[in-house]
Amino acid sequence: MEFDLSAGRIWRRLGREDKLAAARHFWSDPAAEAAGLADAAIVKVLHVRPQAVRTLPVERKAGALASVGEPSELLAASLLVALHLGERRPLLAAFLDAAGLPHDNGLLAEDASAEPVAEATARRAVAAVRAAFPADQVRTYLNTLWLQDHDRWEALERAAASD
Repeated sequence: MEFDLSAGRIWRRLGREDKLAAARHFWSDPAAEAAGLADAAIVKVLHVRPQAVRTLPVERKAGALASVGEPSELLAASLLVALHLGERRPLLAAFLDAAGLPHDNGLLAEDASAEPVAEATARRAVAAVRAAFPADQVRTYLNTLWLQDHDRWEALERAAASD
């Protein structure tokens, strides 16, 4: 498997339901800079004034955000993280368990080593999630993780290509 080099490409590959799930979870706790980008994207999609976006119900904002075809790289990355922290936590937890890394419900523990993960460890974790989760979800997660911290997860690309 070859990884995409941008979060925007991963976003474009997602189906409508995954995009909606990501957008819904994104609005539960958006980072300030990503929220501003999301608001701007919604203004363009809905053709409304910026102040109108702030009054929209979350479900309407999520639907509009899910329809953004070309989000900025930061917004796409934030949406991908939201997807995984919302809908796909079991996948994250299974991966980190198989890698032997400490975590809190799929969120890497702050005291976890920042050292690069060994290729054997990456292979073991990739094999574990491939056996338990849909291939498209695994690919999206691995690619997102690799993009977020390429230095730590550099071995993932080789481990994912091994099958």
